[in-house]
Amino acid sequence: MDLKSGYPFWAVRNGLMHAFPPLRDDVQCDVLVVGGGITGALIANELCANGHDVALIEQRDIGWGSTAASTALLQYEIDTHLIDLARQYGETAAVQAYQACAAAIPALREVARGLKGVDCHPMHSLYYASKRRHRAVLQEEFALRQRHGFDVRWLDREAVQDEFSLDAPGAILSGLAARVDPYCLTYRLLARLQKNGCQVHDRTTLATLEPTARGVTATTVEGVRIRCGHVVMAAGYANQQWLSSSVARNRSSYAFITDPIPEDLLGPLAQTMVWESARPYLYMRSTGDQRLLIGGEDDAVDIPARRDRRVEAKAARLLKKVGALFPHLPLQPAFSWAGTFAETADGLPFFGPHKQWGPRVLFGMAYGGNGITYSMIGAGLLRARIERRRHPLAALFGFERLE
Repeated sequence: MDLKSGYPFWAVRNGLMHAFPPLRDDVQCDVLVVGGGITGALIANELCANGHDVALIEQRDIGWGSTAASTALLQYEIDTHLIDLARQYGETAAVQAYQACAAAIPALREVARGLKGVDCHPMHSLYYASKRRHRAVLQEEFALRQRHGFDVRWLDREAVQDEFSLDAPGAILSGLAARVDPYCLTYRLLARLQKNGCQVHDRTTLATLEPTARGVTATTVEGVRIRCGHVVMAAGYANQQWLSSSVARNRSSYAFITDPIPEDLLGPLAQTMVWESARPYLYMRSTGDQRLLIGGEDDAVDIPARRDRRVEAKAARLLKKVGALFPHLPLQPAFSWAGTFAETADGLPFFGPHKQWGPRVLFGMAYGGNGITYSMIGAGLLRARIERRRHPLAALFGFERLE
């Protein structure tokens, strides 16, 4: 799958950071992770840190799929409001999902600790009402979050204007969020794992899987065999090619990043990501070198050539929108791009086995706007599955909820 268009900033900034060899010889391991993006890296890291012998393969260069196009806003707030999730699955389950996302943010920062250049930094998150009629929904959302102990504050129109120079009917200000360079984090994690004995191979494409009651034999297109106890399919949106029924729909999102902006002009935006209640939503966040990364204008295009042609026009629309919101900012686009993302009907991910493949083939499908946060949760959930332990989110984040 061609998952990105244009010039994703992370790949331009970092380049190909480390050489991982293709797999040439048959191997054995406890767990084979298929996919060398941020999801696969976090899962491999969790498994290796807890004593599992892991091999990881990636069909492209490491991090070169959707990870390179990710805008990497680390939030506990998912695309489905807590109030809506509560109506669908019950308040207890909905709050549990949000709390898991909240716990994943400091856990991600701990994983990134000591890794050079990953720009993992705590932030706040401002979720503002795009229209007057959205204000009541956001107030209801705020009340439920506050009741369950989330670090949130309600801002009325005057407070939003005073604190952020933004004209909006109201907003939820969350104290827990973070940013990261997902491409650099992926490389740094996998390079460290390789150094510590984990087998990491890019330019290695999976062709077949043969699961049995005792294990799985995976074969690459070159005929190399990997015998393992479990396979974790962490191949991003390509995972859907391994399932006979569709569980998500692919969409495209567009983004651009500015030249560095003086800190006194960025003001609170240096430490606060911003997103809106309209759907599809506009979003933005800063980087460590004082750029603004701005994204949105999502559409249903999943044809690479059509997506390629839209990048420039979509970036121009994003620029116009942000310019209207923050007219004092000197927004000079440096790079613009688009990337594929997938969304599920309820905004939740899928982690675990699918009945089509049996218990030894596990899927890591961190779909939705919280992909990296979901991946951190999924790493622990999948380890629990492999170790035959119960996990409180196994049913809600698994394929069982479709039954």
